[in-house]
Amino acid sequence: MRTVGVSELKTHTSEIIRNVRKNRISYTITYRGKPIGVLLPIEGNEGFVSGKNQDSWSALEKLREELARRPRPEKSLTEALSEMRR
Repeated sequence: MRTVGVSELKTHTSEIIRNVRKNRISYTITYRGKPIGVLLPIEGNEGFVSGKNQDSWSALEKLREELARRPRPEKSLTEALSEMRR
């Protein structure tokens, strides 16, 4: 996957879109060097584009909420390991 900054994307939009459409090149879009988005062809990435991956994210979010509801252990893992090493 190629990387393109926002300013380069603005300047070369037509060329980049053409590469995505014709050459099936994917781009990571960056802002000040940090990734902020992805531009990719739809063919072969239907699950990503249609939101099928949202089901996975929803499942992870539910798991996070369930774990947050559980009581906290009395000792941290670091403390427990330290005691075991003594």
